Amino acid sequence: MAMEVVLDRAGGNRAELVKALQDAPRAQRPGLIFLLDNMPQADLERVSASFLLGNLAGAYATRAAAPWGKSLPDDIFLNGVLPYVNIDERREDWRKLLHDQCAPLVADCQTPAAAAQRLNEKIFPQFKVKYSTQRKKANQSPSESIASGLASCTGLSILLIDACRSVGVPARLVGTPNWIDNRGNHTWVEIWDGRWHFVGAAEPDPQGLDHAWFQGDAARAVKDSPEHAIYAASFRHTGLPFPLVWAPGVEAVSAENVTDNYTTKVAPAAAQITRLLIKVLAAANGPRVAADVTVTDTEAPAIQFTGRSRDEKSDLNDLLTFEVPWHRAFRIVARAGSQTANREFVCGTNAQELVTLMLSADPAAHPVP
Repeated sequence: MAMEVVLDRAGGNRAELVKALQDAPRAQRPGLIFLLDNMPQADLERVSASFLLGNLAGAYATRAAAPWGKSLPDDIFLNGVLPYVNIDERREDWRKLLHDQCAPLVADCQTPAAAAQRLNEKIFPQFKVKYSTQRKKANQSPSESIASGLASCTGLSILLIDACRSVGVPARLVGTPNWIDNRGNHTWVEIWDGRWHFVGAAEPDPQGLDHAWFQGDAARAVKDSPEHAIYAASFRHTGLPFPLVWAPGVEAVSAENVTDNYTTKVAPAAAQITRLLIKVLAAANGPRVAADVTVTDTEAPAIQFTGRSRDEKSDLNDLLTFEVPWHRAFRIVARAGSQTANREFVCGTNAQELVTLMLSADPAAHPVP
């Protein structure tokens, strides 16, 4: 876009953008032009020169300092490190604050992947932020999540992405408006190290990147379905809006449809297998409980599956999952301390089934269906 057109769109904020263009170091002007060309209209009308110049200086400094900085393609740096915002969260000057906290954590990391994994392990305990459905809003900025100590999967993802960007790791927000089984939306993070890799925010996997509880769900996404596809947020204009579940109809954030990266990366469940999802509650409509769960084939007890259900510290869509064969009857037992729950489950031919159990001190009590 011609810069004069951009400046005209800024209206009364034109002088601030002109000042930024005049004061930006020559080597950083491509980054500033990228930001101005792709900036949402509301930002053109309000961001200050000092805000833009500070963001530029921080991003370019981290690129120069990172061991991988020189090898970063320019387009990856511009769209994955330089942006000051992910989606529609509150605009704030987070870069220096997060850099000062995060740079020492990754000082010995030689790759973006290693740095991202380290940050995912360390920053949430360090900032005392945890997943909670009691967060104030879905799209919290880093300071909002840190102040409250609570965040949704979106708020956690924004915090991890900005932490990554603060040390020169390209990162972007990814999500789906609704899983194929209509359990709801979910948001996670992708980081770039030669290609884009996925990771759950505040959910580091010991196996590293590209391992997460939502792999099976993501593998069933539908590229041509606006509701069930997977999108990566983009600062660069793409002509495709990122679905903001909390702001229906708002199309100010651009996106890429990245569904193919997930449906081809993770093979769907084998034929004649059902994904059995298990949720254990403390009481009817009560909180989720971490319980030891056993699923046993009633006719062939040697066929048994064991695992631990998720409690309120885990994402609402993160459920204990087993792959069980069709046309078999199973006994499901959950135990947490002195409380138990049990029920029978007959597996039909559905691709996925959700079973909810309610704990009781009375072993004879019947769990919720």
